Amino acid sequence: MPKKKTAARVTLGKGKFLRLVRDGRWEIAERTNCQGAVAITAVTVDRRLILTEQYRPAVKTAVIDLAAGLSGDLPDQRGEALLVSAQRELLEETGFESKHWQHLADCPSSPGLTNEIVTHFLATDCQQTATGGGVDHEQIIVHAIPLRTIRHWLKDRVAEGKLIDPKVFAALYFAKSK
Repeated sequence: MPKKKTAARVTLGKGKFLRLVRDGRWEIAERTNCQGAVAITAVTVDRRLILTEQYRPAVKTAVIDLAAGLSGDLPDQRGEALLVSAQRELLEETGFESKHWQHLADCPSSPGLTNEIVTHFLATDCQQTATGGGVDHEQIIVHAIPLRTIRHWLKDRVAEGKLIDPKVFAALYFAKSK
């Protein structure tokens, strides 16, 4: 389908990490400090999916998610390859590493709201080599859940009032199809 011609984007506001723009009738949040985002479907040898849990101020509750993060958002990481970013994020957030990586897909995170594209990777035969938990301000809880019981586990987290990021459901598809 051909792209629709629109008027130039008009900046409505700008913060340290985001710019709000108007494009025709649309208001769009643009990331200004990175070259992309990555998400990792990390599976251990014994078929456990590695998940993260952290409080997210935007939704005012804990969210169950994949190891994920921005690429090139820090000065010493500018120009970093997306795969390198994914490997770094998996280790920082979960303490797991893998020698087996595969690019899965490039997906818009919320195309009605933002220009962010998340590059999904599959990491298999993951092994824990560190504690994880994130960096600086992050307070990440790491979960390694058997794929055979994960749907029940996720249902229990929802019953506790936690939210499940949709990337987790994509990960279930990716993990079971490999």
